[in-house]
Amino acid sequence: MTTGPGDGAGGRRGRPPVSEEQRRRQRLAISREAVEMFRRHGVAETTGEQIAHAAGVSERTLWRLFRSKEACVEPLVSVSLDAFTEVLRSWPTSVELGEHLRAAYVVSPEDLRAVLAVVRMSRDEPGIRATWLVLHERAEPVFAAVLGERLGLPPDDPTVRVRAAAVNAALRVLTDDLAWAAGADPSVLEDTAAPVFDSHRERLAEELRALTELPARRL
Repeated sequence: MTTGPGDGAGGRRGRPPVSEEQRRRQRLAISREAVEMFRRHGVAETTGEQIAHAAGVSERTLWRLFRSKEACVEPLVSVSLDAFTEVLRSWPTSVELGEHLRAAYVVSPEDLRAVLAVVRMSRDEPGIRATWLVLHERAEPVFAAVLGERLGLPPDDPTVRVRAAAVNAALRVLTDDLAWAAGADPSVLEDTAAPVFDSHRERLAEELRALTELPARRL
């Protein structure tokens, strides 16, 4: 039996395996296209085939990467949640969270506009709302792990879980409010999103201050 190039132990046929980083970038690129199409045409009027064509991938690839067209918003929305999660993970023990948040929580204007557009869509699109809420649910255990270490308690302790849920709720509610406000007055994001995000970050910092203080400070 003759072994051809790429056969047997010496190699393999087909395309080389895709790395996790390549897969992440591909999902994010598709997500950007999907959100833009949803913004222009609406979710109902946008098909998976159209999203795939705009992103330069096959429809088969699209469905391999996403369970539904609404789920295509997930990577882009995750950008802001991941940024907030990183703030928690990098929170120095000597600094109050609000102060750290003001310095470290950064989302690009382009991504902020897209995220807020998705959150606005979620008001009338149950599939997108479900994706938005599921992402928050997935982030909550990470919040609990950080807060538990801070409080000297296990992440599954009720006190830690309550605080993690409160932090999660504050982030979600304030992002919702920001999205509704931007939808009512789109001009606030036309030139630059920086002042809008600064105001959002300041309000979030104030809300989180009391939620993340150590018990000794609250006595």
